[in-house]
Amino acid sequence: MFGFLKKKPAKPADAETPRSPAPEGPLEAGSEAAPLADAVAPEGLDGDASTARDDALTEAAQSALEAVAPDAPVRAQEVRANATETAPAAAAPVPADVPSEAPAKRSWAERLRAGLSRTRSQLGGGLAGLFGRRKIDEDFLEELETTLLMADCGVDATAHLLDTLRQRWKKERLETTDQLQDTLAAELVRILEPLEQALEVDGHTPFVIMLAGVNGSGKTTSIGKLAKWYQSRGKSVLLAAGDTFRAAAREQLQTWGERNGVAVIAQESGDPAAVMYDAVNAARARKIDVVLADTAGRLPTQLHLMEEIAKVKRVIAKAEPTGPHEVLLVLDSNIGQNALAQVKAFDAAIGVTGLVVTKLDGTAKGGVIAAIARQCPKPLRFIGVGEGIDDLQPFKAREFVNALLDIKPGSPAA
Repeated sequence: MFGFLKKKPAKPADAETPRSPAPEGPLEAGSEAAPLADAVAPEGLDGDASTARDDALTEAAQSALEAVAPDAPVRAQEVRANATETAPAAAAPVPADVPSEAPAKRSWAERLRAGLSRTRSQLGGGLAGLFGRRKIDEDFLEELETTLLMADCGVDATAHLLDTLRQRWKKERLETTDQLQDTLAAELVRILEPLEQALEVDGHTPFVIMLAGVNGSGKTTSIGKLAKWYQSRGKSVLLAAGDTFRAAAREQLQTWGERNGVAVIAQESGDPAAVMYDAVNAARARKIDVVLADTAGRLPTQLHLMEEIAKVKRVIAKAEPTGPHEVLLVLDSNIGQNALAQVKAFDAAIGVTGLVVTKLDGTAKGGVIAAIARQCPKPLRFIGVGEGIDDLQPFKAREFVNALLDIKPGSPAA
């Protein structure tokens, strides 16, 4: 009873406390650092004895530090002093999308393939996983139909693709499913190629690009990446912070401006249309090549907000009679078939002339681009597959299909 109160047996008198092995290098036995290993006081000390023991340990530790690196105490003091001060600009953390030292930067095709890997995994191996030495039959076509619908290709595009595959199967009397992969790839490229239209900005100075979209679609981030894209092609850029409603939107755009070294026209509050007017006039006076105009997020179901963004476009036209020269709608690819409704609603309100599809590396299925191409085709100017500043690139139909179907370079279907 109450066995836990029994006194533990005393340690044998000849038992020694094990010591850590002496470190290699300068800290050898007999060196100045040796007292650190020997400064272990016997148990049972208290009061003045304990204080003396602590002092001995402190002095021993200091001697060890000085033996290893004489300036170590000074460095430690500097670190403690700096910890209470504001970190200098040089020590500011590097943004996650601007790695300080990348071992070997991957090509855009490799990043696109990696970005769409989540699409392939979510589809049970993806579209590419269906094609092999398996026999072609109606069960296979039914499974392919399900996979295409899960990839957000939409009913119209899926029916078109299946009809094309079924016709070739029966006409050429194919036997294995791998013989149909090149047909699917070729037909997808044929559907998407009309969207592959580069955005040329040489026709006007300044060339005004107005970006719109729902909340959270990635407009402001896309503006920062587009600024880098045009700068890399020798264009001067100015940013207009027209989103005066969302908290910190102006600061976010100013951060992108600082990162890219471009000017940002912004107001702490007020009418976003007035910001656009000032930005266009400033760009004309400074002979800026491209103006990227941010706008507040709008839900297409809120008609009064859609009218406000239409007003912004009209004000831009007053400042620049030929502008805006491009109206880009930024779409979050994770919303799937809702993207079709957004394209139609924004097109009716402000006349969309091009699309930017972002976040294809997320839970998106990627096939929504095929649905857009079949039902409401608009030039797809750029696609994004990551958070890096270079992860927004012009859309190329063949590159996208090869990445979606995991077709390796050099294969017959590539």
